[in-house]
Amino acid sequence: MASAKIEGVKLFTPFTLRGLTIANRLWAAPMCQYSATDGVPNDWHLVHLGSFAKGGAGLLLTEATSVTPEGRISRGDTGLWNDEQVEAFSRINRFVSGQGAVPGVQLAHAGRKASTAIPWEGRGLLDPHDGGWPVVGPSAIGVGDLGTPSEMSVGEIEDVVRAFADAAARARRAGFEVVEIHAAHGYLIHQFLSPLSNVRADGYGGDFAGRTRLLREIVAAVRDSWPQDLPVFVRISATDWADGGWTVEESAELVASLAGSGVDLIDVSSGGLTPEQRISVGPGYQVPFARILRAASPIPVATVGLITDSAQAEQVLVDGSADAVFVGRALLREPQWPLRAAKELGGEIRWPRPYRSAKFRGSIP
Repeated sequence: MASAKIEGVKLFTPFTLRGLTIANRLWAAPMCQYSATDGVPNDWHLVHLGSFAKGGAGLLLTEATSVTPEGRISRGDTGLWNDEQVEAFSRINRFVSGQGAVPGVQLAHAGRKASTAIPWEGRGLLDPHDGGWPVVGPSAIGVGDLGTPSEMSVGEIEDVVRAFADAAARARRAGFEVVEIHAAHGYLIHQFLSPLSNVRADGYGGDFAGRTRLLREIVAAVRDSWPQDLPVFVRISATDWADGGWTVEESAELVASLAGSGVDLIDVSSGGLTPEQRISVGPGYQVPFARILRAASPIPVATVGLITDSAQAEQVLVDGSADAVFVGRALLREPQWPLRAAKELGGEIRWPRPYRSAKFRGSIP
């Protein structure tokens, strides 16, 4: 280990959840790449995720990885519904683990936001003649110009719960050590949470207990199919940023209700449900939500959102707003950003062997 440890740098202290220890608290956020074929990741995903692993991120979460073919945002999304996908992810995870990073997967179902065009090929709902498929949601309420989904039957809901559990089992076979349930950004589970998209009259709608039921059932199913010594995360949107939508107060109630459920960390984001959202964006704009939710429950919390320099990231932890920090755009711009952040803060980090010489380390500001 070619680095010197200075006490008090929280960003580069280990973090243990159940039987897993993550080397630091600076993590790579999930970022959709729209580059898979039939849900199978490829060399692009190896290089994309591998660059963050060799750059020093302690944990890497894959992009939203669908639990069913119909749950993909686009036909370019990764998935974990078959063995070919398991094999392809295994190759990537061997490299990530070999760099000292922890491989994690974000399991997802897009619901009414599924079957959309790959961004650089167009926008909006994908036509069935171009490979699109029917979409579903908690209620027959569309979003934007994506059309109207079919309201899911109770049987279809139960199938989705099983699909999450089956995907979690495949994730472990693929070498993942963290599984995150994606309940944010307007995708299926978030659609059930928000009264703007869920007007069901059965046990999966109506009051808070009904609207949160799907998430609670998925958490229980995933926990049962995932090793007890490895952690389960849940990503939520703390607020819809829209009148009549999901609120931060409901998020606090949800997080408190998940204590003791087997959830080991809450990944706090916001928005994504409706075009009517009015988001107040600025550096660290989602950190206050993380602080509120951290105070609402004993479950640890991670935050994300325009965290772009090392001092800012460290201060989030020093202030007690979160237990870890996810970074996206900063890592896209500079995959070795954690190495530089460690040097700037005086923290301890594992350098890749080929970069350990003074010649290469000196090139990091």
